[in-house]
Amino acid sequence: MSLDRSAGILLHPTSLPGRFGIGDLGTEAYNFIDFLTAAGQKIWQVLPLGPTGYGDSPYQCFSAFAGNPNLISPERLRDNGFLTVDDLNHNFSFDPHCVDFGTVINYKKELLKKAYTNFKTHKHGIEELFLEFCESSKEWLDDYSFFMAAKSFHNDKTWIYWDKGLVRREKKAMAEWKEKLADDINYHKFVQFIFFRQWKELKNYANEKGLKIIGDMPIFIAYDSADLWAKKKLYTVDEEGHLKTVAGVPPDYFSATGQLWGNPLYRWDEMEKDDFKWWRQRLANMLELVDLIRIDHFRGFEAYWEIPGNAENAIQGRWVKAPGEKLFSSIKKHLGKLPIIAEDLGVITNEVEALRDKFEFPGLKVLQFAFGKEMEWKFLPHNFVKNCVVYTGTHDNDTTRSYYEQAKHADNDIFEATQKYLNYYGDDIVFELIRTAYASVADVVIIPMQDVLNLGNEARMNFPSTLGGNWSWRFTWDQVTYELAGRYNDMAITFERPPQERKEVTIESED
Repeated sequence: MSLDRSAGILLHPTSLPGRFGIGDLGTEAYNFIDFLTAAGQKIWQVLPLGPTGYGDSPYQCFSAFAGNPNLISPERLRDNGFLTVDDLNHNFSFDPHCVDFGTVINYKKELLKKAYTNFKTHKHGIEELFLEFCESSKEWLDDYSFFMAAKSFHNDKTWIYWDKGLVRREKKAMAEWKEKLADDINYHKFVQFIFFRQWKELKNYANEKGLKIIGDMPIFIAYDSADLWAKKKLYTVDEEGHLKTVAGVPPDYFSATGQLWGNPLYRWDEMEKDDFKWWRQRLANMLELVDLIRIDHFRGFEAYWEIPGNAENAIQGRWVKAPGEKLFSSIKKHLGKLPIIAEDLGVITNEVEALRDKFEFPGLKVLQFAFGKEMEWKFLPHNFVKNCVVYTGTHDNDTTRSYYEQAKHADNDIFEATQKYLNYYGDDIVFELIRTAYASVADVVIIPMQDVLNLGNEARMNFPSTLGGNWSWRFTWDQVTYELAGRYNDMAITFERPPQERKEVTIESED
């Protein structure tokens, strides 16, 4: 897949401004799209949009298919008649720069319960649309709604600690619990109906403005998820739910013990039996929400690090081959050539690159990894290929400003090497890196909003392998200077993102 030459910004919707404690799909999301348009941007990249679980990470969701209820806009619920003006008045002193997930989750749940009660009472003329959504999405929606209702009944405990009949999904127990939880199951279906409705309206607005949305897809599912509970045979657990093997990465220069992620691995042999139907459904569902898909940890489709389920760290793991070529061939056969971007960071082998290139998936380049003797030559701009996406940093990196503030005082050559490469010795190295990314041959450049605003460590989105305090950063409009959109629009024009229309010029020779 070749990408159009363009530029965009990485910002998760939770980081948008707003008065309800967390960014959502309301007015400020539309304002952000208007800002992107004014800034000459053609892409908005978001993190995974699923319902987050423990640790509030969008990479650990209760479902690989569902949407995050916390992103639902109370304002749009009011506009649609599901809430009143008084319902939106609250006494919380929400921090405009940081999400307090505990408070926000309870507050949003209260509003959504009110909206559901009003829906049951009045229907608001959309009952038929609701039923159509439930029917078209039943492949995943029925299991997800049942899962969330049962989880709530069991005080939000992980599903392995539920009633044993539910853990094993015994037919009699499932029927009894389905009747017992009927209203709560319907509530979760309603919430998903609202999420998909609000998101698709927002996406349509973005597309009408000439913007495409890149969505992020984690390669693995969460252990505490409807996906695993409903289809255990597809994952490396036994019928009781105990993990046989889990995902992670081996020891490297970042960690002497590797990274123990704890996600269940796929039983690829089972998935091959129906030609990878689950994956085809997952990708098709996601393409209803986004225009392009960035697949996280792409190297796991060629080989993955398999760790025993009872291991204390990732040292004891081993590399196991994955059927990536079969998988993507099946996807191409059934769904056509998909707009997939491969997150190919880390220790990447020739085999991984061959898999990526066989299907013409663009890879990633990160400028924070480029400069200095210990860094990777492939991230230097003069080594880029056209079919790639370049970033200053990702959601897992420090902000670029903070990165270089620390590099100035570190015992390495990163700061000096960057200055020398850029031939820049001024005091705004962040913007000079951004300008370099725009000027490169990379088809797409994506800059995190934190770097667009030149923010420090306080704006970092995630510290990998840590719990608490992550994913909470938000920006406010007073951080956006008056000339910022114009500055980026000018840069997009200068570096032809998108390419400018060229007129043929005929030069007549003098006789």
